[in-house]
Amino acid sequence: MLELDFYGTLVAASLVLLLGRGLVKRISFLRFYNIPEPVAGGLVVALMLLALRAVDLEVKFDTSLQSPLMLAFFATIGLSADIASLKKGGRVVGVFLLAVTGLLVVQNAMGIGLAKALGLDPLIGLLSGSISLSGGHGTGAAWGATFSEQYGVASATELALAAATFGLVLGGLIGGPVARLLINRVHTPGLEHETPRLAKGFEQPNEERLITPFSMIETFALISVSLMGGSLLSGALQGSALALPTFVCVLFVGVLLRNGLSALGLYQVFEREVSVLGNVSLSLFLAIALMSLKLWDLAALALPFFILLAAQTLIMALFAIFVTFRIMGSNYDAAVLAAGHCGFGLGATPTAIANMQAVTQRYGPSQIAFLVVPMVGAFFIDIINVIVIKLYLALPFFVSL
Repeated sequence: MLELDFYGTLVAASLVLLLGRGLVKRISFLRFYNIPEPVAGGLVVALMLLALRAVDLEVKFDTSLQSPLMLAFFATIGLSADIASLKKGGRVVGVFLLAVTGLLVVQNAMGIGLAKALGLDPLIGLLSGSISLSGGHGTGAAWGATFSEQYGVASATELALAAATFGLVLGGLIGGPVARLLINRVHTPGLEHETPRLAKGFEQPNEERLITPFSMIETFALISVSLMGGSLLSGALQGSALALPTFVCVLFVGVLLRNGLSALGLYQVFEREVSVLGNVSLSLFLAIALMSLKLWDLAALALPFFILLAAQTLIMALFAIFVTFRIMGSNYDAAVLAAGHCGFGLGATPTAIANMQAVTQRYGPSQIAFLVVPMVGAFFIDIINVIVIKLYLALPFFVSL
């Protein structure tokens, strides 16, 4: 066992990002299908570690930085959310929310139906649906424990985490190819976005942005307040009907900070700097998450469960192509939204942002996509997912278990 401490893990994550950039730059296949750089580098390292495990050498990373990085990313999402802009995109947010809700219903119906066809417990089918895929590791672990304690499903938590890991990998891999396929259907892909303008938000992370030491300190302070306030709010809500994941509370505090300070005329958030720090947090978070994947857990999945997850991946791609893309307008923005939907429909919101960045870096910005996806993927989806899951658990064959 080779254990890397905090600093060793940070060095490894940085090297993963440099490796990913080098791979995408040199391998046309990765560029053609818009594979995000952290996904490319992280998977290569994860495969290398899988090979090392075959010769009885395992590398363990210190992942203590992973959660703060994820929370910092969501804080910057909140600090970038301008209520006035959100009002302009109100209808689009509502339509996209319908598409997301539709996927949750389809994922669970597919999981339950296929589980019964394969002779598995329908609860395992539900576990491989929106619980672990759209919900991610946190939701999967929470419901896994519930399924074990209340319904007696063996190894439910382990299955949920393995499914979430599978989704994280595939969510980062299929978003780019889906967007590429859809953009080919757009008559003038990105043409309406070619008017020169200052890079904004998370649309073009590699654009240069002028910052100063003092403005950096101000932005760090805003992010820190969002982290502390979100953590306190999440702790206060635990055990109540309003309980929410910490990252949702951090995002919410960020939204309040940005818009409250602006409304009072006290401070205007430096959006370019917020996006720089957000992109750094996002890239490092994804690098650590992907390079520390235990791919042998996926390899150990029983064949029926693996079939379930493979079918869910296919359903996600088809849903993005035939539903999300069409109801969002069948244009360039819709293609970017479809790529983002693949990211958090199988994995997580950071994966969705990485998918969209890989597309917009090549074809041009999509402001509406980066306005809608973070809010829906990080905030609304968790609330709706709980409602959908509980409605499924109220079905007769679950009640009788």
